[in-house]
Amino acid sequence: MSVSNGELWAEDSGGDGLSLVLLHPGVGDSTIWDPVLPALTARHRVIRYDARGFGRSPAPTAAYSPAGDLAAVLDHFGLARAVLVGSSMGGATSISLALEAPDRVAGLALFVPGVTGFDGLLPSGFYEEVGRLATVGDMEGVVRLGLGLWGRAGGGTPEADPVAAAQLRGVLPAWFSSVGHQEADAPAFDRLGEVTSPALLALGELDQPEVVRCNEEMADRIPRCRLIRLATSDHYPTLREPEAVVQLIEELYADAMSTGTADGSGGPRTT
Repeated sequence: MSVSNGELWAEDSGGDGLSLVLLHPGVGDSTIWDPVLPALTARHRVIRYDARGFGRSPAPTAAYSPAGDLAAVLDHFGLARAVLVGSSMGGATSISLALEAPDRVAGLALFVPGVTGFDGLLPSGFYEEVGRLATVGDMEGVVRLGLGLWGRAGGGTPEADPVAAAQLRGVLPAWFSSVGHQEADAPAFDRLGEVTSPALLALGELDQPEVVRCNEEMADRIPRCRLIRLATSDHYPTLREPEAVVQLIEELYADAMSTGTADGSGGPRTT
């Protein structure tokens, strides 16, 4: 599908009623939803897409906004409103759109989410170490570094957790291709009190401490947000506790349906 200054890969399961839109983390692409997708598409219209440079989407060549791309996805599939399911980076984008265009967001299911305008989500020196490893061509070192932070529930190494390692390995090019092209969405952390849609936030108890602390503060700031602690999850909840993720999405969806109206219909499409 076409977006401003570029292209995105997106997939629509088809169906009627209020749709779910799945937004992947920066440590994986849209296939991160594979463990939960069959259960969700059995009951709902589900749309997922790869952010620019991730998965099946081409690398960016010009300026773009993550929230702007999300709005373009909704427009492309004819969705006036949707329930947004965002993990990590995808959670930050979901929140940004909920603040920019609250009438388009029927609900927010946030899993280990990031948020713009919050400093300290990564340990000191992380970017410098990634840069050093990349400079010497040690991309497996970057994978090992990342799993040590975000993949503790799976053992924290590529050898112990090949599935998470493959996810992280596959998105490293996107980390670098977005530099100079991605325009940061407006700071959202200090505006979380303006979120109006039903929301839940699920943190991973085994995630890095900086993310856990941020997620706790986010849930406290979002009005009437339900905070859930996933005891055996790190930064990959769909890989660690897929059944719990599905159940939480269903509960949030029910809340959204009870407070709004459904929009959108159509057959399946992949673009």
